[in-house]
Amino acid sequence: MNNAIVIIPTYNEQENITLILDTIISLPKDFDILIVDDNSPDGTAAIVKDLQKNYNTASATRLHLIQRAGKLGLGTAYIEGFHYAMEHHYDFILQMDADFSHNPKDLINLYLSCAEFGNDLSIGSRYASGVNVVNWPMGRVLLSFFASKYVQLVTGIPVHDTTAGFVCYRRKILETIPLDEIKFIGYAFQIEMKFLSWKYGFRLNEVPIIFTDRTRGQSKMSVGIFKEAFLGVIQMTIQSWFKKYIIA
Repeated sequence: MNNAIVIIPTYNEQENITLILDTIISLPKDFDILIVDDNSPDGTAAIVKDLQKNYNTASATRLHLIQRAGKLGLGTAYIEGFHYAMEHHYDFILQMDADFSHNPKDLINLYLSCAEFGNDLSIGSRYASGVNVVNWPMGRVLLSFFASKYVQLVTGIPVHDTTAGFVCYRRKILETIPLDEIKFIGYAFQIEMKFLSWKYGFRLNEVPIIFTDRTRGQSKMSVGIFKEAFLGVIQMTIQSWFKKYIIA
């Protein structure tokens, strides 16, 4: 079994799923992959099942699949994936989108940041070295950039890209954070996980990446997602003032 697994939540990603999986499987570092599919109407899970016949052998299971009953939220998909990864004893747990907004080749740098350079959480950062975003409208770039600045200001977290969804966790983080108490289910989930990792004293590192907006399929972004993040960050920060973060 490999020591690292990449978790990819999917909903209607049949246009991207085969190519993203082929690309990850072909990397020089061997990563196992877990697809967490929220009952995609377009048949994404069926494609993954077919691909399992090619990728999995009697001696090694490279491609794993969790099928859920419906669209239950990004955060809950990752938490279910985290539990699966820990139950299967992976040391490094990575997460990314299925739409190529995250370049699969950057998985290696995120992994090395933790496995070789001693970081506990490595973050594929759009803003660690300027603004590295391709194909986004200027309004969305500004919204994302200033959302991260807002989170930095409110929480004090020393991370430039707090909403990034392209990360690598060392197993110890996921064993320490009470995952079933995570409150957010949308993109604010990404903020909460970084915030808690920092509060527990883990070592965070940003790895510069170039983020490219999807060219196939539809974005899952909505106004409600930003509302959850804007209001939730204040609540999360205030609650943290009355809690001790101790690693058992």
